[in-house]
Amino acid sequence: MESNQLKSLVPASGSLLLGVMGDPIAHSKSPAMHQAALGAMGVPGHYVPLHVKPDNLKDAIQAIRALGFRGVNVTIPHKVEVMTYLDAVDEGAKRIGAVNTVVNDNGLLTGYNTDGIGYVRSLKEEILPELAGKHIVVLGAGGAARGIIHALIQEGPGSVSVVNRTASKAKELAEEWGNLAQIRGFGESEAETAIRSADVLINTTSVGMHPNVNQVPVPEAWIPEGIVVSDLIYNPLTTKLLSISAAKGCSVHGGLGMFINQGAYALEYWTGQPAPVEDMKAAVLESFRRETRA
Repeated sequence: MESNQLKSLVPASGSLLLGVMGDPIAHSKSPAMHQAALGAMGVPGHYVPLHVKPDNLKDAIQAIRALGFRGVNVTIPHKVEVMTYLDAVDEGAKRIGAVNTVVNDNGLLTGYNTDGIGYVRSLKEEILPELAGKHIVVLGAGGAARGIIHALIQEGPGSVSVVNRTASKAKELAEEWGNLAQIRGFGESEAETAIRSADVLINTTSVGMHPNVNQVPVPEAWIPEGIVVSDLIYNPLTTKLLSISAAKGCSVHGGLGMFINQGAYALEYWTGQPAPVEDMKAAVLESFRRETRA
């Protein structure tokens, strides 16, 4: 998108409006990250946190049109339900069954999913270049998990095990995508067996996220020594799951890289311009440093 086209996206108010919807949302670093990105791109705009309870999601999405937002990110717990209120959903997001990015084109709201591609890019660049043949265990079967699993399947893993508190949800996902990869679903009663055989363990749940930083999604004893353990949570930067895994000799991967990459892809959908990734990362890290000093 050329600069004059980008300018056409800025409303008469002179400011591009963007935001993130979630419940909770106070912990989110998206405002700091995207505000810095807009500044680095020279785009006048505001990116704001929007605390939206599940019962108010429909009204909140309608408000995006009314208020002239160019787009929003969507986070826990709205990534699946939001699809009900959009005008269109990208084919990839439709297959995943979850949306984390909404683009407003003159009142037409389209949903996309940048979680999976952002995550796999981060995992491969930071810690595990080759995923082919690996036994991957994914904790959770919600919207975030679906995006991650869909992207992982493209890498040719040996198998994928989905572990979820509600066994039926994990097994339904495994059946739905059984033609794409060797994938199985497990409930809590079967979780230990699946996890103990993992090459890669990925937490897609919110367990351990700020402010509940002392929680872990699985017992420490279940985690095999020396495997790769990855957590989508980026606040805190190192979750308790990653700390105890590192102590067991595991290679650990936090959620910061995924968070930045998914945000970069979203920003490119909104603006048509390459995202200033390094500025985005610097802004997130500085936000954490300010919290530490406070």
